[in-house]
Amino acid sequence: MVQYEFLDASFGALADPTRRGILEHLGRGPATVSELAERFEMTLTGIKKHIGLLEEAGMVVTEKRGRTRYCKLAAGVLDRETAWMQNYRRALEARMDRLAEFLERTEQDE
Repeated sequence: MVQYEFLDASFGALADPTRRGILEHLGRGPATVSELAERFEMTLTGIKKHIGLLEEAGMVVTEKRGRTRYCKLAAGVLDRETAWMQNYRRALEARMDRLAEFLERTEQDE
């Protein structure tokens, strides 16, 4: 479904443990690309690729100040994904409730 295309980028970004670690680290506050590369024992090129995917997914925002690039969590990070999961959960719970009602009626008929 076109309206859920953002989920591909989001869940793709979250599929990697390094990117999840970056999000967790940035949850404690902004960091430079160099700090993240050091923290995750990666090259600058490698960490930039991870940050780029997180930016494309709308989870991270970067800003260049002078020669230093700073990273921080995007406003409302994971809000759309959380809303989608809550809607999906409600739909599943409604189905399970209907199944429980059906099984209860079936047992009463026996």
